[in-house]
Amino acid sequence: MDNCNDSSGRGGVLYLCGTPLGNLEDITLRVLRVLKEVDLIAAEDTRRTRKLLAHYGISTPLTSFYEFNQKQKIPFLLSELKKGKSIALVTDAGMPGVADPGYLLVKAVLEQGYRVEVVPGPSAVIAALVVSGFSPYPFYFQGFLPRQEKARRELLRELKEEPRTGVFFEVPHRLSETLEDFREIWGGERKVAVARELTKQFEEVVRGTFAEVIAHFAENPPRGELTLVTEGLSEERGRNGEVLLQNPGAVVSAVEALVKAGVEVQTALKAVAKALGVSKSEVYKVYKKGFSKN
Repeated sequence: MDNCNDSSGRGGVLYLCGTPLGNLEDITLRVLRVLKEVDLIAAEDTRRTRKLLAHYGISTPLTSFYEFNQKQKIPFLLSELKKGKSIALVTDAGMPGVADPGYLLVKAVLEQGYRVEVVPGPSAVIAALVVSGFSPYPFYFQGFLPRQEKARRELLRELKEEPRTGVFFEVPHRLSETLEDFREIWGGERKVAVARELTKQFEEVVRGTFAEVIAHFAENPPRGELTLVTEGLSEERGRNGEVLLQNPGAVVSAVEALVKAGVEVQTALKAVAKALGVSKSEVYKVYKKGFSKN
C-alpha cells in the first residue's frame, strides 16, 4: 500500500489524508485503504473520526492531535515513526494542515528526515471557491479572521485593495460583525459568497453584495461551518479609489452635484461610494476634508 510501512531503516511514513466535509460518501478508495492499513491514526477530534471509521468498518487505533495537545503529541508521534510505524493524519473535515496544527507535525516529521505523503481528499477552500461564481484564479486563502475586532479590521484594511478572490473561514456567532466590518471597510457593493454546511443536507450558498448578505443573515441566523469567498477589487475600482484619496475636491463636486439635484446628502454619499467601489464612510471622510477646504 504505497510503502505504508517503510522497512528501509529510515523510519515510518506520515500520510496526510483528506476526509469528507460532511457527506461520508465523499471519500476516496485510497484514503480508506490507507486508514485501514496504517498503524495509527492521529485525529483532530477522535469522536468525529471514530464515526467515520465505524461507518466503513475500520478499527485502526486512534490518538488525538489538536491545537492544545500538539506540543505533547508531536514527540510521541515522532517516536512512533522512529519505530517504523505508519501514521495517518486527519482533521475534522477536509485536508489536514490547512486550518489545524497539522502543518507543525509535517514540519517536525520532515526535519527528522521521515517521509510525508499526501492522500488527497475534499477541501472546503476549493469547494467554496468553485461554487462561489467568482474567478478561481488567482485567489488567496486567509484562514480564520482574527477574533479581536481591532486586529480583524486592521487586516481587512490591508486586504481592501487586493485584486485576487479571497477565501476566509468564520464561525456562526461572529459572522454578523465580520460582514459588517467587511461592508464598512471594503464597501457595501463588493460581492461575497457565504458557503454554509457544504455537502451536507442543509447546504447553502448565499451570494450578493455585503449589504445584501448582511440583510439575509439578519433574518436567517447562520449555523454550521462557514466559508466566505470575497470578490477581488477590480482594476477600475482600484483606480477610482486612488482618485478618491488623491482628489477630495472631485468627491465634493460629485456629492454636491447630487445634492443640488435634490438628493439627500447621505444618499449622495452612498451613491458616490457605490460608483467608486469604496465604503460610504471613506467617502464621507474625504468629502468632509474636501468640504472644509472650500
